[in-house]
Amino acid sequence: MNLKRATTGVKKIQPKVFIIDMFLPEGEAWYNIPEFNVLEQNITIPGFSPLYPDAHCTEDGSICQVITGEAEINAASTLSALVYSGVFDLTTTYFLIAGIAGINPKVATIGDVTFARFAVQVALQYEIDAREIPADFPTGYVPQGAVVPNQYPAELYGTEVFELNVALRTAAVAFANKATLYDTAATQAARKLYAYDPAFAGPSSSGPSVVECDSATSDVYFSGALLGEAFENTTTLFTNGLGVYCTTQQEDNATLEVLLRATLAGLTDFSRIILMRTASDFDRPYEGQTAVANLFGDTPAFEPSVQNIYLAGVQVVEGIVSGWADTFEQGVKASNYIGDVFGSLGGEPDFGPGSTGSSIPERTGGRKRMLRSF
Repeated sequence: MNLKRATTGVKKIQPKVFIIDMFLPEGEAWYNIPEFNVLEQNITIPGFSPLYPDAHCTEDGSICQVITGEAEINAASTLSALVYSGVFDLTTTYFLIAGIAGINPKVATIGDVTFARFAVQVALQYEIDAREIPADFPTGYVPQGAVVPNQYPAELYGTEVFELNVALRTAAVAFANKATLYDTAATQAARKLYAYDPAFAGPSSSGPSVVECDSATSDVYFSGALLGEAFENTTTLFTNGLGVYCTTQQEDNATLEVLLRATLAGLTDFSRIILMRTASDFDRPYEGQTAVANLFGDTPAFEPSVQNIYLAGVQVVEGIVSGWADTFEQGVKASNYIGDVFGSLGGEPDFGPGSTGSSIPERTGGRKRMLRSF
């Protein structure tokens, strides 16, 4: 289908589910599968990544897929091109963000399938080189507008935290739990190295499973216990203690900001987003390993993490499509707050300065500043 024909006189495609992947191995997990064929329609969209110029859809348009390209700029650019293309009617579409990620061994393990309530832009902070931080600083990261680590940001851009629909996450987890997840002997051997470490023994000793925990966005691909702990603390701080950092990835806050703005424009429904990340590697070393060795060593869970995108994700997609008339067409009502720190979609955030009794940002020019500091 060419774009000119799709936007002039041809009915818009109205997907029930739109799968969002970030690079080719994630995308290929959905190709040549028995359940459905997203390669029946290949639609070139101006503004998509030059590497991945097409959206893909089943013949009836009920299931579609896009590869955004990696990191925040690619994710935001591709998703913006998608929602404003005029090719799709996305007002009732469920978005399944389906990618691999690093994993916090305190919470989960390689091969796991995770579903998030919160996505936290942990790198949106001041940074001081670790070799130059004050002796009393536990980390070189300081929230914007603050003067010490672990102080709530006094300047907010609005993309620091997004909260998603917990009731929808519960439904997605129930679907994913029907899957038999893939594992390998190499992954099991790598997992055991962490199980010997008392700090990680519990989460890291079991096989792959479905876990409810939250995701950290950073363009920087980091490794190490100190950075991992710093971003654990950032997640706790930015979510007012509600978030549990387990996965690290490069795109999700960018994707969610685009979908939030599109919801404000009446083009999408932010309550219909599922954030699923499968664990490909540990974000920090096991006892006796260096951070460098962890970063540049083998990643035996890469293949299982890609396979589990499909194995768990297809259960979610088919669950939504098969339950469309009875449940999903009308939407899954959120019982929790959804949206950003500014309350852009309505309601009062249960994280951020307003949730701690502090004042909310005033809008001054293009930048959000706090009425008073913390």
